[in-house]
Amino acid sequence: MTVRAIRDYVFEPADSEEKFQGARVVYVGWDGHLMFSSPYAWALPPDLLFADFLADQLNNTFGSHPDWSKIDWTKTTWTKNDEVFLPDLNGTIVNLGIAHKDALRFNMPGLGGIGGLGI
Repeated sequence: MTVRAIRDYVFEPADSEEKFQGARVVYVGWDGHLMFSSPYAWALPPDLLFADFLADQLNNTFGSHPDWSKIDWTKTTWTKNDEVFLPDLNGTIVNLGIAHKDALRFNMPGLGGIGGLGI
């Protein structure tokens, strides 16, 4: 059953970028690796290099998975908000067009989780 609002809801979001002192909240999920059941979120400075994001935040979060060390970042596929995304590892968050509350997902072809089970 479809639900329709009977009025427009106009309000200031409680989690707008201004509330994060210029940082951008970015969500990232690793497809096919359900050991991490949902995307993680980070508040990232706009001038952070994407390579540093991979080496620091993503490595600290996903690095415990046995597949992590097998990733070839030159062959990894990415999406941003369900659209194909081709990040330059030397680009910054702002230069890559990553906006506040964008959702990134990545997949490394050939890595199917522990024992190929998607875990």
